[in-house]
Amino acid sequence: MKRRRFLAALPLAASLAASLAGCGFRPVYMPTASGKPGVAQRELAATEVAIVGERPGQLLRQALQERFASDAGPPHRYILTADFAIAGEGVGIQADNSATRIRLTGSVNWVLRSRDSAKVVLTSGSARTLDGFNLFSEQYFGATLENEVVQKRMAEALADQVALQLATWFNHRAEAAAG
Repeated sequence: MKRRRFLAALPLAASLAASLAGCGFRPVYMPTASGKPGVAQRELAATEVAIVGERPGQLLRQALQERFASDAGPPHRYILTADFAIAGEGVGIQADNSATRIRLTGSVNWVLRSRDSAKVVLTSGSARTLDGFNLFSEQYFGATLENEVVQKRMAEALADQVALQLATWFNHRAEAAAG
C-alpha cells in the first residue's frame, strides 16, 4: 500500500521539481558543478563566530560553528557577532498562582562584519524561536535539567535560522556580483 502511494507520487514530485527548476529554484547550499562547496558553504566557512556571553550564548556559538564548519579551511574574512537573549514567562497558572509551564522566547540579533581594519558592517538580521517546559511540584532539579535541554534546543533552532539567512545573503551577493 505504501509503495503504491510512493509510486503514484513520483510523477507529481518530478513535475514539481521540473517547475521549480524552470523558475530558477536552487538549493541554498548547492555545490558547484565540479562538486566543490558552493558559494554559501565557502563563505560560511570563512566566517568567525565571536564569543557570545553566558551559557546560552556559548550553546549558540557552538551551534553556529558546527553549521559554518569554520574551524578548518580558509582564513576568516568575516566576523559574526550576536546578542542572544532568552526570556521566560509562567503559563498554566494554578489557583495558588504557581505556574505549571514555563514558556521561553529566544531571540538573537546578529551582525556580519568584514575582518579588515574598517570592520565594515556587511549585513545584519535577527531570529526568534519559542519553546517551553513543564514544571512539576517538588522537582526543582528536574526543572533545571529541562531548562538546560530547552536552551540547547533553542540555540540549535536559532543557529539554523541565522545560518540560512547568511547563506541566502552570500548567494544573493554572489549573483549580484556575477550578473
